Amino acid sequence: MKIVFATNNLHKLSEIRDILGEHFDVLSLSDIGCHEDIPETADTLEGNALLKAQYVADNYHISCFADDTGLEVDALGGAPGVYSARYAGGVGHDSEANMRKLLKELGENNNRKARFRTVIALIELEKGQTTCFEGIVNGQITRERHGQEGFGYDPIFQPDGYDQTFAQLGMDIKNHISHRAKAVEKLATHLLKKTH
Repeated sequence: MKIVFATNNLHKLSEIRDILGEHFDVLSLSDIGCHEDIPETADTLEGNALLKAQYVADNYHISCFADDTGLEVDALGGAPGVYSARYAGGVGHDSEANMRKLLKELGENNNRKARFRTVIALIELEKGQTTCFEGIVNGQITRERHGQEGFGYDPIFQPDGYDQTFAQLGMDIKNHISHRAKAVEKLATHLLKKTH
């Protein structure tokens, strides 16, 4: 079964393909010839995920899902949240600059509680149905970077129950416990109901 994941982020794409695996042929935006930069102008994760999925459904007439993910830090009032990818400003997604800004703003604050939240919006054209799925993983922001794997804020996010950051745990473990994994699991359960 073919389905489009509205992203050209290769990290996200390989994570999703690992999770959805043999049941789905997951296509990226470039696989369907979509090279536009789909605007993410909503002020919620749900809103952004829906904007991206709706754009593909409207313009390419194919069922698709899109995600938006935010890191929500308690001591910063839930920031960077929906602005996680462009927290430090500038052009593109500068993970190093984003981490530097976050660590600087947290400073010596002892409340390091944070959570990653992913929202996936699925548009199934044949059913005329839109569904959202949410995945959350709670954890702490470390005081410095640890680990080489992963992307984004992975080197400074330590999930609850582990003594290493996402970037140290490696993709196999991360793909089982992450916010995206939890949201994708709900998505997969929903999609597989139809295929069995």
